[in-house]
Amino acid sequence: MKLPIFIADAFTTKAFCGNPAAVCLLENKLGEDMHQKIAQEMNLSETAFIRKLHPTDNFTQKNVSSTLTFVTLSGELRVRRGEDDIVLDFPLYPAHPQDFHEVEDLIKTAIGDTLVQDICYSPDTKNLLVRLSDTYNRSFLENLKVNTQNLLQVENTGKVKGLILTLKGESDGQARAFDFYSRYFAPWFGVAEDPVTGSTHTVLGSYWSQQLGKKNMHAFQCSHRGGELEISLRPDGRVDISGSAAIVLEGTLTA
Repeated sequence: MKLPIFIADAFTTKAFCGNPAAVCLLENKLGEDMHQKIAQEMNLSETAFIRKLHPTDNFTQKNVSSTLTFVTLSGELRVRRGEDDIVLDFPLYPAHPQDFHEVEDLIKTAIGDTLVQDICYSPDTKNLLVRLSDTYNRSFLENLKVNTQNLLQVENTGKVKGLILTLKGESDGQARAFDFYSRYFAPWFGVAEDPVTGSTHTVLGSYWSQQLGKKNMHAFQCSHRGGELEISLRPDGRVDISGSAAIVLEGTLTA
């Protein structure tokens, strides 16, 4: 069995930055065991398997301008090609104020005595959003040592499944300043730190839109790989999250 396979770095224009993902194109359905074996062989946190639902669908079409709908295990994902990027259509999830004392042990374990300005919780995604003090800058967030190893030992009754650290943006000499920065940790799912996370920006977009009074925002996730995202809140209560992608590997998998 020979399968076309790619590795793409999402939310970046540069190879070896952004969020790496393997994409395997299928003509026929594979068993779950084979999915797992291929994902383990690729050794990436994201491996996607794309199969045509209709024989007339064309994987090689270059100029796709309409919206494509992917039926996934997490629900439908709608994607369209923008002028210079790819646009993902997500629900927008609100983040509600969270009492510090209820999550104090978790926060202290993760970031010690780092100053915190605001804490919110998203019940839809089970993400805890921790906004660091405005006295910090991007460099501080990038270099912050986060203790993810001990987070699993903190009692939280399953309420928190992901930790978002975020910081207000600043004018840092960029041609276009970033509105906010973030990092994301999910050791509860075996991910110490995710390089760039589109889904967390469904929460970050909601939070920072209220804080900044903006519907369109430019964001940067400060992992060691780093990635840029454009956030656009829509009138229908959803959010467009867009970014570029760089294909760094194209080949054939033999199984």
